[in-house]
Amino acid sequence: MNQQFAKDVLNGLNADPKTLPSKYFYDKKGDSLFQEIMALEEYYLTRSEYEVFKTNKGALTKTFLSDVEKFRLIEFGAGDGYKTKVLLNHFLQENVEFEYLPIDISGNVLNQLESDLKRELPDLKVRPIQDDYFHALEKIENGSTRSVVLFLGSNIGNFRHKKAIEFLTELHARLKPNDLLLIGFDLKKDPKTILNAYNDDKGVTRAFNINLLHRINNELDANFDTSKFVHYPVYNPLTGTTKSFLVSTTAQTVEIMDAAINFDAWEAIHTEVSQKYSLKDIKRLAEESQFSVVRNFLDTRNYFVDSVWQKS
Repeated sequence: MNQQFAKDVLNGLNADPKTLPSKYFYDKKGDSLFQEIMALEEYYLTRSEYEVFKTNKGALTKTFLSDVEKFRLIEFGAGDGYKTKVLLNHFLQENVEFEYLPIDISGNVLNQLESDLKRELPDLKVRPIQDDYFHALEKIENGSTRSVVLFLGSNIGNFRHKKAIEFLTELHARLKPNDLLLIGFDLKKDPKTILNAYNDDKGVTRAFNINLLHRINNELDANFDTSKFVHYPVYNPLTGTTKSFLVSTTAQTVEIMDAAINFDAWEAIHTEVSQKYSLKDIKRLAEESQFSVVRNFLDTRNYFVDSVWQKS
């Protein structure tokens, strides 16, 4: 049993309001469902960031190589590498001297990624690291080679503002002055477009959220009846915050190991936050975490931006 998983689940479900950490979405089934989400028509984020890379791969290469001859590409939350492969391919074609270090908490995802890369890009120097982000950084030798850290897919949006500042400030402290951060942000846009991305017609996002309850059943000997929960996302255009909830449709008691968790009818579990930004918000966030914005790369619809930051 994963003791930290058990602790976080019990602490979250005994809190008021109830909450579950979104990082636990990603077991083997969760990984598979998220791949389906990224292919959905409503889920514009992946396609938008892919376009950013496809259109700007040359400019990104020049930015990464500015004043240096080589770099190591460190990706936080590498996933299946779908978007990153655009850059990896281009770097290899241009004979760029670099090493790729994908980091992910999911060993299943890293094993699949490494297998895919060996088949698709046999000349690539790749060194996967299964760990959380900062523990993984401690395993990487801190030499003179520039580190370019990728934090893509609007993953920073999963942090509330205070936590985002804490995370980025800690990352700042671990980087050298010539290191770079490429960070993806989902931009504020039509609220309907945003909300549809988290509530697709096929119900894949619902299944992704509900799978967290299945995981708790499987790993913590719980007895969630998932038919008694509904997936409910909301978006606030004033704050730019999207939140997802699992709502109990009835009063019920769920057993988790030796604990009894009581739910009132229509009581919610907060499972995820996804923050949307303006370019002004991004500049302010960089400054508050002691970075400076080098350049912004946007898709043609201005849905998404990948922002290059440098340690100030």
